[in-house]
Amino acid sequence: MLLLILDLLGIAVFAVSGALLAVRQRFDIVGVLVLAAMTGLGGGWIRDVLIGVTPPTSLADWRYLIVPVACGLLAFWFHPALERMDRPVIVFDAFGLGLFGVAGALTASEHGAGPVPAAILGMVTCIGGGIIRDLLAGRVPVVLTTGELYAIPALAGSAVAAVGFELGAPTVAVAVPAAALTIGWRLLAIWRGWRAPSPRRT
Repeated sequence: MLLLILDLLGIAVFAVSGALLAVRQRFDIVGVLVLAAMTGLGGGWIRDVLIGVTPPTSLADWRYLIVPVACGLLAFWFHPALERMDRPVIVFDAFGLGLFGVAGALTASEHGAGPVPAAILGMVTCIGGGIIRDLLAGRVPVVLTTGELYAIPALAGSAVAAVGFELGAPTVAVAVPAAALTIGWRLLAIWRGWRAPSPRRT
C-alpha cells in the first residue's frame, strides 16, 4: 500500500508539471492530457519494462491512469492559478522527485534487482517521464542541459532506498530517509543555487 501511495503522489505531481508545459506551448486538451500522462507515467513504464513487468503496472491498474487524466484536466482548466503558484509547484516537484525515486527503487528491488540497478531504476523512474515530456514538446530534455541538481539527488535517494531494502530494513524505515535525502538536497540546491558540474567553455 505504501508503494502505491508513493507512486500515485509522484504521478500526480509530475502530471501537473507536464500539463502546465503543454499549456505554455499552447497544446489543445488532447496534447495537455498526453503530456500529463507521459510525464506522470513514462518513467514508471521504462522501469517496469526493464524489470520485466508487462504490461506496466500503470496500464493494468485504473488508479494509475485516472490520476494523470484528473491532473491534466485540473491544469487545463485552472492553469492561471497554478502558474501563479510557482514556488509551491517547485516544492511539490521536489517531493514528487523523492517519492518517485523511493517507489522506483523499492519496486525494482522487490522484483529482484540488486542495489546498484535498483538505484539506477529509481532515478530513471524520476527523470524518464520528464525526458519524454520534453521530447514531445520539441525541446532538449531539461534534466540533461540546465545543470540543475535533479538526477543526482534522485539517484542518491534511490540508492539509500535500494541499500536499505537489501539490508532487510522495514519499508517505512527505508522510504522516509531516502525520500527526505532527495527532497532536501533538491530544495537546498534550488535555494543555494547549486549546479551540477558542466564542461568549461574555451
